[in-house]
Amino acid sequence: MPQAELSTRIKVLATVGVMLALLLAALDQTIVGTALPRIVAELNGLDRYTWLITGYLVASTVVVPIAGKLGDLFGRKPFLIVGMIGFVAASALCGVAQDMTQLIIFRILQGLFGGMLFASAFTVLGDIYSPAERARIQGLFGGVFGLSSIIGPVVGGFLTDNLGWRWVFYVNLPVGLLGVLVVAAFLPFVRTKASWRDIDFVGSAALAAGLIPVLVALSVAKDQGWTSAPVLGLLGFGIAMLITFFVIEQRVKEPIVPFKLFKNRAFAVSMVVGFFAALGMFGMIIFVPLETQGVLGVSVTN
Repeated sequence: MPQAELSTRIKVLATVGVMLALLLAALDQTIVGTALPRIVAELNGLDRYTWLITGYLVASTVVVPIAGKLGDLFGRKPFLIVGMIGFVAASALCGVAQDMTQLIIFRILQGLFGGMLFASAFTVLGDIYSPAERARIQGLFGGVFGLSSIIGPVVGGFLTDNLGWRWVFYVNLPVGLLGVLVVAAFLPFVRTKASWRDIDFVGSAALAAGLIPVLVALSVAKDQGWTSAPVLGLLGFGIAMLITFFVIEQRVKEPIVPFKLFKNRAFAVSMVVGFFAALGMFGMIIFVPLETQGVLGVSVTN
């Protein structure tokens, strides 16, 4: 359905559904971070503390560019809905996890669907709004992240202290299911004429084979040592595969990551700024709750 044919009511309802999807994933990052010390204390998993965040981030980092490209080729609505349903299901599994191993596995699963959700939530605006309208709506979507960073820790602390840490995952269920219903009912499905032959399978494999070992190496380097054989091996293999991915993307018809975008100064600068912002944000999400609760003895809510 062309954008011009969509009524204002449909646009508003579709936008609300997508914003619920985005709020679902954004809130999860800050809510869970607040509850992490309580989780590892109850499940006896302090030695694997960071993997509750790292597992999620590794999975979502690999999926985002691949899911984003598939959405461009085959329509974004199905990927958004699958991402939301999968994220809700993985949240329920996280809530019933009985040990750290189960919880880490379910967090990785949550990251896979969260990456699919993130990749589709922003780009699906192109199916609803004209180019002239998108900047204003992008600003609203950016506000969702600001809202989640404010209310996430408060909600996470309240749930953890009053209902238990499992509710930081269960709270995703009503929000996610409502979002699925709204998106399924009102978001238009825009399909291109692309076929499965247009998918860059080799590039996708090279990207995954490069990102996973690099991210794992960066996560274990503190314990293993930067010059240890496992860390150097993972870094070497990962970097080699990322170089391979870069070469592949220069030659394929439908690259997963169109590197020519980085020739645009505004785009390149925004990527660098986003990288350092995420670096600081996730560092705080992981370690500030552990410091305040485990060392200073402050309650989760406070």
